[in-house]
Amino acid sequence: MGPLFGFYHKLLSVFVPVLYTMILSSSEIVRRLQSGDLVIEPYHGASQQPASYDLRAAEETVLPRGACTLVPSIERVELPKDLAATLRCRSSLARRGVILGGGFVDPGFRGQLTLCLTNAGAEEIRLLEGDRIVQMILQEVLNGDRLYAGRYQDSLGAVHTR
Repeated sequence: MGPLFGFYHKLLSVFVPVLYTMILSSSEIVRRLQSGDLVIEPYHGASQQPASYDLRAAEETVLPRGACTLVPSIERVELPKDLAATLRCRSSLARRGVILGGGFVDPGFRGQLTLCLTNAGAEEIRLLEGDRIVQMILQEVLNGDRLYAGRYQDSLGAVHTR
């Protein structure tokens, strides 16, 4: 790095505040669950990953080729005002051609999650009840002052659009 790096870094930091958010580790997820600050019910230890939680299919479902299928999660989730979640398709399903539509859960959300799974693969895919299908990555929200209050609040089962 050049001799002016430190100078420009300080100058830039005056004009551009740097905010860092963190992805929650498994131990932090468990700590928040135990304190009641975060809700994932029913919690399944085998779904806990080092930096995510695997959501499971609430019912047996077939993903036909070329179609979007709405699959409810078994888990009911409640996010506090300082947490949001990003949803990602598990790589084992992605390798078979499954694509997850949507994928963000706002602070304050309560309910089961409706997972929009599209099968772009060569053959239909059968999901069994309890199969781990989507990773939920929890991250901090700094200075959050608004909570989710949309139509999917307190949802139960797969919720279709209007």
